[in-house]
Amino acid sequence: MGNWSANLETEEYAADRNLILNDSVEAILETNPGNFVNLAVSEAHGNPDAYLVPFLEERFGTSIRIQFIDQCGCGGYVYRVFRQSAAM
Repeated sequence: MGNWSANLETEEYAADRNLILNDSVEAILETNPGNFVNLAVSEAHGNPDAYLVPFLEERFGTSIRIQFIDQCGCGGYVYRVFRQSAAM
């Protein structure tokens, strides 16, 4: 998949932080190398810098680059994850 966005802000994500982690990994794997996925993440589990970013960095290492975009008016967070290589 080319550049796209994954909505991880619905009630099911607000209720289950592990679902955010698992679906973030799946979204990155579905993204073609050289492209990015915007992860729109529920605010229910606090700032994703504390749990999502370290998890993804450990899982993918240097094959991704993560950029914080903004905190939405609704309270959620948006991260752009660039998939840099096919090897994961």
